[in-house]
Amino acid sequence: MSERNVLTKALTETVLTRRSFLKWSAALGGTAALAGGLKYGLQAVESAAEAAGEAVWQPVACWHNCGGRCANYALVQDGVVIRQKTDDLHPDSPDYPQQRGCSRGRSQRRQVFGPDRLKYPMKRAHWAPGGGQRELRGADEWVRISWDEALDLVAAELKRIKDSYGNASILLPRTSSRLINAFGGGMDSWGVTSEGAWPQVRAIMTGNNYGANDRMQFRKAKLVVLWGANPAVSSGGNPAYNHFQAKKAGAKYIIVTPELNHSAMPLADEWIPVRPSTDTALLLGMAHYMITNNLQDQDFLDKYTSGFDAYHMPPGSDYSGNFRDYVLGTYDGVPKTPEWASAICGTPVETIRSFAQQIATTKPMTMVSSSAPARTANGEEFCQAFLTVGWMTGNVGFEGAAICHNYHNGASYGGPALVRSGGSGLKAIPNPMAGGAAVGYGFSEPTNTKFQAVAYEELWDAILNNQYHATVRGVIPCDIRAIYRVQEGNGGNALNQASGALKGIAAYRKLEFVVVSDIVLSTTAKYADIVLPTTTPWEHDLGGFSSGNPEMVLWYNQITEPLFEARDVQWIEKQLAPRLGLDPEALYPFDRKQQVFNQLLGATVATRDGKATEKLLTITAEDLAGYGVTGEAQDGRVHLADFLASGVYQVPRAPDDAFTYIAARGFRKDPAANPLKTATGKYEIYSEQLAQHIANYGFSTIAPIAKYTPPAEGYEGTFSDYANRVKGDFPLQICNPHNLRRSHSVFDNIIQLRRAFPQEVWINPLDAQARGIQTNDTILVSSPHGRVIRHALVTPRIMPGVITLSEGAWVQMDEALGIDRAGCTNVLCGARLVGQGQEPWNTCIAQVEKYTGPALEADYTWPQRIPIKEA
Repeated sequence: MSERNVLTKALTETVLTRRSFLKWSAALGGTAALAGGLKYGLQAVESAAEAAGEAVWQPVACWHNCGGRCANYALVQDGVVIRQKTDDLHPDSPDYPQQRGCSRGRSQRRQVFGPDRLKYPMKRAHWAPGGGQRELRGADEWVRISWDEALDLVAAELKRIKDSYGNASILLPRTSSRLINAFGGGMDSWGVTSEGAWPQVRAIMTGNNYGANDRMQFRKAKLVVLWGANPAVSSGGNPAYNHFQAKKAGAKYIIVTPELNHSAMPLADEWIPVRPSTDTALLLGMAHYMITNNLQDQDFLDKYTSGFDAYHMPPGSDYSGNFRDYVLGTYDGVPKTPEWASAICGTPVETIRSFAQQIATTKPMTMVSSSAPARTANGEEFCQAFLTVGWMTGNVGFEGAAICHNYHNGASYGGPALVRSGGSGLKAIPNPMAGGAAVGYGFSEPTNTKFQAVAYEELWDAILNNQYHATVRGVIPCDIRAIYRVQEGNGGNALNQASGALKGIAAYRKLEFVVVSDIVLSTTAKYADIVLPTTTPWEHDLGGFSSGNPEMVLWYNQITEPLFEARDVQWIEKQLAPRLGLDPEALYPFDRKQQVFNQLLGATVATRDGKATEKLLTITAEDLAGYGVTGEAQDGRVHLADFLASGVYQVPRAPDDAFTYIAARGFRKDPAANPLKTATGKYEIYSEQLAQHIANYGFSTIAPIAKYTPPAEGYEGTFSDYANRVKGDFPLQICNPHNLRRSHSVFDNIIQLRRAFPQEVWINPLDAQARGIQTNDTILVSSPHGRVIRHALVTPRIMPGVITLSEGAWVQMDEALGIDRAGCTNVLCGARLVGQGQEPWNTCIAQVEKYTGPALEADYTWPQRIPIKEA
């Protein structure tokens, strides 16, 4: 290959800054075209020696919602990132661990500088005001336009739609916008994604006293139960490492999941398989064994809980509604025995008994639930059962003991943050259409009668059917005509990540206007009308903060100027503001640099005795002047320059130090002096308040105690005749774990990650043999909501009757066949309104068969989504 071809290949496969382009071109002695067709005629050719500067390690952002938030560093030379590494600033130790990143974070440069970066504003070739040929969304060609044209078109459509149909016709799908709020607001959205049914249950049953002990306390547990958890994948960074320290200290690990996941393989002393959406039945069977063998901690239940038995019911409630009598079948005639549970959940009877025996007789025990079992159609019932059975063991409020929901970047951690950044100083601009409610994630005000907002699970139906469920108001009409999804960087890929993706595509094709910002052509961007290229945090002026686990805070530097014509969202909205008759300075009264510096000035760290906080950073008047920002000089723990250079401040820890945190310790010591923020001041096993609160959402109902109700598309839904156990058209269940290849949908465009971590369907050998399926066969997976093709992985690591397909793959529809080739789980998972508006992703049924069409090629060989090819 010639030198010039080498250069052309390199420029095609990466994005370079102008300076680095000059260096590369000079090294080969000529002029070349920069990736994406941006051509620079060289006025003078620099020598390679002159162009080559010193390579410097810089802290860089790892900004995605992966559950890790780790230290990330890039070796930068003349604007080119040569390679990446993670934390090596100090020797690694269990007490003071390095904040190491994973394969996703180490792939950031391929995302920032990839050939598929969106380089300039674009519109669909067949779009016109009012929608144009809407049916071509997702399949149309793209036309490059200028920023002025893009901004003029966006503003004109927003004004036209507002004037014609009102502000409620502009939908903000799982996002927010200061601009739209100032413009009179838009139709907001609300619900729960990551946490499933946990938010309202833990708030009412525990008074939000539900967290884990700090990580040092895990080492003091004799038994650790991880229910539905896979921290090695879903919580990048140190959580899995922290669990290893507890295991090394002597803790036994039991992991409860449908699949023997990547955390269970090295951690678990015992894997307990359970069918998706049946965890509640398993817990009830365990409760029955504990009660009939008198193993529950009755003293704890009597003193610290309400509703376990008829003698400890809340005043005024029906004593027959207590939990003990439900489990024993006293009134409904159905004892919830291990045999009863096993028939539903698939866990062997003897395993249920042994599991119950272990948790009931072991102290201290830490019992941890992830969010996955609560991302189900009956998720509230699981949360009720998990807390109740956990409290039956009495493992609350002392060293090594906790019953908790613990996940994401807090997995294996507990207690308040020891170090944190300050606020940006920007005052919120509320959405006038929210009716004064805190609409959005974890919406908790279903009795509010003024808000205009659609549940996440109903986004697409609301567009298609012109109506939505408004909690206590019932079904009311709506007329959504546009989607505005302009936000920082990438992620928030709602069309890909909300249930019912095929219905979502149909909804997009009904709308008059869709504007989306992104750094790449994600699924949501692909089906838009106008796409605006945004910057990544690597391009943000000065840099910024990122929060990780409670013991550290991260800083990232700006690595490069905005690439090509990418602009940050604040610039975009300030440019749109005058076109909409708004004052841009009212939207953002000071620039991003000042906002970030306000965070630096406001950063705090716990004092060494753990009793107060102090300023984290020493910032001088010279620092303020040098950066051109306002503020007061201050003394802090570390100097600003040192923090900006290192990129991380971590609080050193030691066993039994001043930062030790034990959840509910004060309540356990003196419940009268330290009551919980619940109706009774105790943990509420029986809660009429919770039952009524969930009913107010208007989607489904629960009892005041934990009960098992078969959900639609749960295990019972795999049968056409459940009573006689006759399987139906969709005899298998699906669970949707995370994948090291992606953070939700982010990184799914990275070829190297696609190759390292295939998007394959796990299927048990018994189910595979019955269908003539072998590993690497192309298989068709069908559900009541859609069809996908993928390769099979035949493995005993998944229990019979269940398949796994990891969430987040970018939809790649074969329009002629109506099949998604990428294996997007939301093509299979239908949108259903349940509980508090949680996404019931792990309640889904399917059929699998060998695909009769052409074999599916490995997706790492697929061309990247480069929307406009340059000549």
